Amino acid sequence: MNVHRAQEILAADEKIEVDLNGMSVWIDSVDSGKGLVKVHAEGNPADARVVPAGELEEVH
Repeated sequence: MNVHRAQEILAADEKIEVDLNGMSVWIDSVDSGKGLVKVHAEGNPADARVVPAGELEEVH
């Protein structure tokens, strides 16, 4: 996924499924300058991490 798409998902009203290495995650914030996205595991906000946008995959 690219940074622009991560920003679109973050701003969307509907829930858009996103995976990180097969784990369902929520996008918390996007740093477009660095190409990084802060995510947390779905159902576990304490499990937060910052990853390159390219590691995220939109689930269709």
